[in-house]
Amino acid sequence: MKIGEMEFQNNVFLAPMAGMTDRAFRELCREFKCGLVYTEMISAKALFYGSKVTKDMLAISPVEAPIGVQIFGSEPVIMAKACDYFNENKDICVIDINMGCPAPKIVKNGEGSALMKNPRLASEIVKEVKKVSLKPVTVKMRMGFDFENINAIDFAKIMEQSGADAVTIHGRTSTQMYNDRANWNIISEVKQSIKIPVIGNGDVFTVEDANKLFKVTKCDGIMIGRGSLGNPWIFSQIYESRNCQPITYPTPQQKIDICIEHYNRAIYYNGEYKAVREMRKQIGWYIKGLKNSKEIKEKINREERSEVVFEILNEYKFIL
Repeated sequence: MKIGEMEFQNNVFLAPMAGMTDRAFRELCREFKCGLVYTEMISAKALFYGSKVTKDMLAISPVEAPIGVQIFGSEPVIMAKACDYFNENKDICVIDINMGCPAPKIVKNGEGSALMKNPRLASEIVKEVKKVSLKPVTVKMRMGFDFENINAIDFAKIMEQSGADAVTIHGRTSTQMYNDRANWNIISEVKQSIKIPVIGNGDVFTVEDANKLFKVTKCDGIMIGRGSLGNPWIFSQIYESRNCQPITYPTPQQKIDICIEHYNRAIYYNGEYKAVREMRKQIGWYIKGLKNSKEIKEKINREERSEVVFEILNEYKFIL
């Protein structure tokens, strides 16, 4: 699959997820054959005004590079000027514009999925960003803002006409958030309606889900979000399946080992204090469905020292 002049050998990508897709997790996903990883969602306005916190979110390691950056905002000129920051960075290969985030604090500002209610403004944003960007520009969208406004096909056409190099479509409305089943038929309809690459997103939790999404929609690529949490090996499993190789499934003990590796990288990049707190939610995903996972999760959530957490996890391996 190609996006602009960028060619990807594995067309299964990691979705941008706030508070989840930091360097530590992105590195693991890349090592498990993820075709492209994305930063957490970046505020174009914060970047434009030089926010140190925002710039820190753009730190990239050699293991994960090159990566995609996802930005959000609603002011075309500011979004375009923010993109100047990316042009000289060889570790960034794609700029994705978020037009699908359903979070109320984003939507109320006219950003994220709120832009699907304003195709004219959305078009202007893409056009302005394309004027300055030396990287391919893509758009992440939903099938509409709500069920009274299912406009994915027309919206995708406008994005294509405005210069977008690809679109990713999540098969839910904004008001659905992440409830109900994703509608993959709308992804198929968008794919049939435009010529630029279409990346399908929504409800891919297994190899079987990925293969079915490819088959049903004929999409060019897949973006996986929640299905990768505590499960970075899903990328290598899909790669193995699509290349007719035996699929590798981790044992419960191996899941814990990968979790510990993730934790160590989080400490390295974020420091002890931040890592201990942020890894609590990540550990919950890794041990979900395993024996006594609720008890272990509650125990870990009370700890404030990584060495104690490692002791708990290593002891846990022996009862699995």
